Amino acid sequence: MNKVLSAAELQPAQPSAVQIPAPAKSRRKPFVMLGAAIAIGVAGWYGFQWWQASRFLMSTDDAYVGGNVTPLAPRVAGHIDQILVEDNQHVDAGQLIIRIDDRPFKAAVERAGASVQQQQSALDNLRAQVSLQNSLIEQAQADLEAKSAAATFTAQDAKRYEVLASTRAGSQQDAQRSLAADGQAKASVFASRAGLAAARQQLDVLNTQISEATAAVLAAKADLDTAELDLGFTQIRAPIDGLVGNRLAQVGTYVSPGSYLLTIVPESGLWVDANFKEDQLRRMADGQAATVYTDIAPDQPLKGHVSSLGPATGAIFSVIPAQNATGNFTKIVQRVPVRITIDPDQAHKVALRPGLSTVVTVDTGAH
Repeated sequence: MNKVLSAAELQPAQPSAVQIPAPAKSRRKPFVMLGAAIAIGVAGWYGFQWWQASRFLMSTDDAYVGGNVTPLAPRVAGHIDQILVEDNQHVDAGQLIIRIDDRPFKAAVERAGASVQQQQSALDNLRAQVSLQNSLIEQAQADLEAKSAAATFTAQDAKRYEVLASTRAGSQQDAQRSLAADGQAKASVFASRAGLAAARQQLDVLNTQISEATAAVLAAKADLDTAELDLGFTQIRAPIDGLVGNRLAQVGTYVSPGSYLLTIVPESGLWVDANFKEDQLRRMADGQAATVYTDIAPDQPLKGHVSSLGPATGAIFSVIPAQNATGNFTKIVQRVPVRITIDPDQAHKVALRPGLSTVVTVDTGAH
């Protein structure tokens, strides 16, 4: 007996679905959360560091080592006789480095010395004349006193003879003789008085001549001092400790006052001039800590501090200052020089030279 199949049974059999295992989200989620937490922590740490310190750090690579570089020039004219140093040689302060031919200057010293002796002799002669004139004045004074006494006697004698002549007790001739003697005595007194006045006047003349001679002696001594100074200037010495650089002087060359010879570059006492942008100076002040990175030794940073800020931007001190009142204007951020002094205990770490490039960072949050 045939079995009747239902419609459901007549449908073709459907294949069973493949069972795919669910992804292991539960195993990756902790790692994702851990990574996110680490990233947030690192970002927070950097943010905290920026807020606490980094936002106060101002840096510039427009910074160079500076120093008191001293160019040397002669103070007198002449031919170079000797050069006692070479390029890049170390010299000490006071060391003789160049000698100019000093023969003309020695002759000038001898000439000035002879002039001093001549003027001094003239002064001594005048002083001797003054001493003699004082003696003559004393002599004239004594002569005047003697003649005054004689004149007094002759005057009294003339009066007596006049009285005697009037009473006929004496002769008229004796009265006239006494009167004449009295006149001669008075004339002699006048002559002596005039001689004394002339002697005193001559003393005044001699004193004036002594003043002039004294001034002449001082002038001659000043000329001698100048000649000795010029002789000393023929020896050019190093003003500071340092290294010889850019030597242009040659033996036999004629040099004039002010002409360039060479340069002494210091090895110590150097600093850094860092040119910061104007928008970096808001909190910058003297005494703030600074770090200097040199290209010559980038792995050895040097500690220092801000010693001073420039009084104006670099453009103000340029030979041709900017003129912004004509044409189109383009704003350019200006820079101000900031002097960085390297701490004394840091200078020995790197052999610095003026002109070396550096990178400077200043902590404007430091006080």
